[in-house]
Amino acid sequence: MPGHLRTLLAAAVLFGSSACAVTAGAASANHAETSHDYSTVVSTDAGAVRGTLTASARVFQGVPYAAPPTGPLRWASPRRAASWPGIRDATRPGNRCAQAEGLIDKASNTEDCLYLNVATPRHGSARKLPVMVWIHGNGFINGAGSLYDAQHLADTGNVIVVSPNYRMGIFGFLAHPALDHGAARHLSGNFGLEDQQAALRWVQRNAAAFGGDRANVTIFGESAGGTSVCSHLVAPGSAGLFQKAVLQSAQCTGEKWSPGPPTWFPLPRTEREQHGLEVASELGCSNVRTAAACLRAKPVEELAKWSDVGVGSGPTVGGGVLPLSPQKAFTAGRFHHVPIIEGTTRDEHRLFTAAIETATGKQTTDASYQDEIHTLFGPADAARILARYPSDHFHSAGEALSTVVTDWAWGCPVLDRDRALSAHVPVYAYEFSDENAPWFTTLPKPNFPTGAFHGGELQYLFNDDQLPGPATTAQRRLSNQMMRYWSQFAHTGNPNGHGRPKWSPFQAGEHVQSLAPGAIGSADLAQEHQCTFWASIR
Repeated sequence: MPGHLRTLLAAAVLFGSSACAVTAGAASANHAETSHDYSTVVSTDAGAVRGTLTASARVFQGVPYAAPPTGPLRWASPRRAASWPGIRDATRPGNRCAQAEGLIDKASNTEDCLYLNVATPRHGSARKLPVMVWIHGNGFINGAGSLYDAQHLADTGNVIVVSPNYRMGIFGFLAHPALDHGAARHLSGNFGLEDQQAALRWVQRNAAAFGGDRANVTIFGESAGGTSVCSHLVAPGSAGLFQKAVLQSAQCTGEKWSPGPPTWFPLPRTEREQHGLEVASELGCSNVRTAAACLRAKPVEELAKWSDVGVGSGPTVGGGVLPLSPQKAFTAGRFHHVPIIEGTTRDEHRLFTAAIETATGKQTTDASYQDEIHTLFGPADAARILARYPSDHFHSAGEALSTVVTDWAWGCPVLDRDRALSAHVPVYAYEFSDENAPWFTTLPKPNFPTGAFHGGELQYLFNDDQLPGPATTAQRRLSNQMMRYWSQFAHTGNPNGHGRPKWSPFQAGEHVQSLAPGAIGSADLAQEHQCTFWASIR
């Protein structure tokens, strides 16, 4: 694989989601007078947990939802968590799942990681509240549920937010025939998705204990988390575990539009298994008959290095958990028919270009821009694209490249998916459009406007350490409106409510809701992202 595409893959994986959020431990302020308040103790089906009471919410962290997938349970379907006596401390996050160090993530060498977090409004409710289950992104390589502080969302929207960890990388998505069946209830390749299903089953068993309604569950996720949501919309084993879905910057149907290796896309089993066999061989486990034992004997640190090699890590399509690809299922209407919110950010790829430039220490030049376009497309199409997107029409060549990839790989594919899904279910389509969305505190700004970058909307839904959060009065108002849209959707399946601009369901040919400070209205994705032109390229 060319070096620049390898770098692109690394950046996409490392920056596939927003990073660290304020932990509940930091937010607790150790309110001594409420440390033994009954409201902080909840009895789950495995035992009692004591959380934290903050100014606006109850927060429970590090709650086990499945047994540690260690030893013989490495590459096994998740098992129920063992019960415990007494009251378990739930004031700190559980371990992050095993992962190599990333640009914005610390390494984790533990596989004992199947924990989740719960945020509820501080005060009880006479009626059961909707449950929103957040599936974090970051390319199926890095991250953790605890990085997203949902206290404000829970309080503002009067909802319960659950955020699980799940196995990632080689531990969650290795497809290899030696790992099929046995400890795996299904074929291998989707253990991370199985973990997410186990977390959803935990919600079914325990929602009521936290004041939630097990019959009103919304799954939502961004980037790889959005791809996970796409997968659950199709997976037979996810049927009945949720009633609504939110897809944020998801790559579900676009493998042929990949700007580089299709890392977190659902890929055919033949492709994933071939990759798994190659990785096993590189690890000295080439004998299929002994490969399972050989791989389970390898140390975590050695395995984690292989999570983002080649096609990377992501769902496996074909048999088992995911018999049909989301792309085919959506087109055929063969998915769980639930109301959907779906959208992207207006300038998705500017984050990835900025990350690449920071990682390589090289800015995109006119020459490298042209080289990249010729690498991604054939000669004839490349000439047309360069004529359509000349670098001198932008602030820099980096912005030109970002715009090409945003239009080609994000803006137009999501419009196609909106059309496919809306033929069967209500779809509320959006584009996050804050051109001044606050930039990462840990990443230098590039020499072009960062715009509404990939993951930029997360700081409007969660409190986030890596992103500074809404800075202006208009941005804070947008944050409040977005949280109310999302939570109202969780309540009723319709994001509309008093005091917010009307959001109409998507219909083929219509505009989507543009989410920008002081300017919530409509956006014409087809025109904005030049989709007629891209239809002639694809």
